[in-house]
Amino acid sequence: MQVPVLSNDIDVLAHTPEGQYFDRKSARIKPNDLAKIITAMANSAGGKVAIGIENDGTVTGFAQDKANRPEEFEQCALMHCEPSPDVTPLRIPVLNTKGEDDFVLVLNIEPSRNHVIKRKNDGEVFLRVADKSMPLNYDQTLKLQYDKHQLVFEDEPVPDSSIDDIDHEVVDRFKRALGTTVSDEQALRSARFLTKDGLLTKAGVLLFAEHPANFLPQARVRVLRFEGNALETGHSLNIIKDRTFEGPIPKTVEGAAMFISGMLREYQYMDEHAKFQTIPEYPEFAWFEGLVNAVTHRDYSYAGEHIRISMYDDRLEILSPGKLPNTVTLENMRTTRYARNPRIAKTLVAFGWVREMNEGVQRIYNEMQAAFLHDPIYSEPNDQYVKLTLENSSTSRVLRSQDTLESHIGKDVLESLNEYEIAAVQLAYSEKKITKRNLAAKLNRSTKLASGVLHGLVDKDILSWHGSSSRDPQQYYTLNQ
Repeated sequence: MQVPVLSNDIDVLAHTPEGQYFDRKSARIKPNDLAKIITAMANSAGGKVAIGIENDGTVTGFAQDKANRPEEFEQCALMHCEPSPDVTPLRIPVLNTKGEDDFVLVLNIEPSRNHVIKRKNDGEVFLRVADKSMPLNYDQTLKLQYDKHQLVFEDEPVPDSSIDDIDHEVVDRFKRALGTTVSDEQALRSARFLTKDGLLTKAGVLLFAEHPANFLPQARVRVLRFEGNALETGHSLNIIKDRTFEGPIPKTVEGAAMFISGMLREYQYMDEHAKFQTIPEYPEFAWFEGLVNAVTHRDYSYAGEHIRISMYDDRLEILSPGKLPNTVTLENMRTTRYARNPRIAKTLVAFGWVREMNEGVQRIYNEMQAAFLHDPIYSEPNDQYVKLTLENSSTSRVLRSQDTLESHIGKDVLESLNEYEIAAVQLAYSEKKITKRNLAAKLNRSTKLASGVLHGLVDKDILSWHGSSSRDPQQYYTLNQ
């Protein structure tokens, strides 16, 4: 996982792998080439460049032949970038390879809030992708220009907010993650979540306010559990559970995650040693990463929309307001990194949750495949949302458990069953016990039909019925051993 490099320790700068947030260059680099890196990081989520360190980590400093003057690099953003991004230079004293007193120049690059940064001499636009500064074509640049207003939104001050609105527990966790003991006000101000006028920014409200929905009503996550595979309305309304989570993002994520986890099912299968093993409905990383990505990368300027997580019998859907950010598309999202809300993303890095967009997405694919489930499905409904769909084992489990079912009830018996009966046997196998209502929901058919299927399987000595009478509301069926 790539994270921002916060330390200016020379050993850290010399040995940290280059990546999304960090690069190192010899002092022989041309200022115009350095401008390429500066513009790329400023157009992305910011970063740090250490000048005076070779690619292999050797500290050569500026007292070497052919080194450019440090002033050229300190003024590079001003002289070679348009508009000039916010870059803070820092000279770090070192001993170079010759044993001489020398220094390394560190440039801390802030993300550009509301402008696309270009290289001045040729108008080229670059975006940081992993450890490369990639040039953007006209269409990509245009999309970047459209998307830059989101960064303004993140940094805008929130009227009537103040340090009094923060959740001190969350801020304390943030400070512990950064290894600092400064005051809450100092921590928030230095991280640019608190303005000089004492107002929280919108990112500050979302991350640290005790009640962010008081300022930004869209700052909510709603989790719904449905019975069946589709939303029903009216008298057939099939919402089993409905819970909305509000609060600072860290607590919202944790609360929603605990709620989702409590509703997830587990399935059993028989391994090659004829022992039952338990597998989760979805890999934990897949759904948790989907949740974290939603709160991190959603478009919070959609004032009337909130994140919705819908859990059906056969799938889990995470709907996040706003299109994919910037140059990210459905086609390239597994290989392209970009943070719509870089300050929020950087902060959640400190909590150990956030990965670069493509890194997390790729792992979701990997985790689903490892669990023998279908690939995740990303879509953009109405060009207004990003939706992640995870299909559970109701489909894939059929393939995975076919062999174990054959060994359990016999291949000939299994092949003699119709599709409704097979579905009932699979459900009984995974859930340990079923009811006619459970089966009706799975089949999306009437309870009368489900009851007939279950009675038929009892007659075939595949299922056993349990109950005191035919009208017993607690009656259920189990798979014969």
